[in-house]
Amino acid sequence: MFNDKSPYKIRIKKTNNSNQYFVSFIDGQDTFQELELSHSMFIEIHKIIKDIRNLKRSDERHIEKFDLSDEQLLHRAFNPPMSIEDEAIIMESMKTLNEALSRLPEIQKRRVILYYKNHLTFEQIAEMEGCKHPAVIKSVNQALKKIKKYFDL
Repeated sequence: MFNDKSPYKIRIKKTNNSNQYFVSFIDGQDTFQELELSHSMFIEIHKIIKDIRNLKRSDERHIEKFDLSDEQLLHRAFNPPMSIEDEAIIMESMKTLNEALSRLPEIQKRRVILYYKNHLTFEQIAEMEGCKHPAVIKSVNQALKKIKKYFDL
């Protein structure tokens, strides 16, 4: 009557003078059983089936629908999500950083990104650009000063 997952099915058979109430199920020996019930017993079983359905629905609402690994669950447990305020501050900082980077000369911007985002060493950057690594260090340090100055505005 409520859904196909319930092991019990209830039905009403209407006759001329009265109604007959039945519950059907498959027992432990995998045999179909159907029992006739009194009206009061039918009402009670109807309530029980409704309560079971409501409990299942409540459980489904509170269970995550994602398949998370143990590592992901552990990460969630020990690293609570950031507050909305913290996320807003980070987003604003990222916006300011991107604006500051866009104002840098192309060479400085490229070197800062290679060093901080791509995790290349000064020597690797110098080799890529065909210059000495002290020039790269000086360029990145000047870029950082400009970025800090932009944040202080």
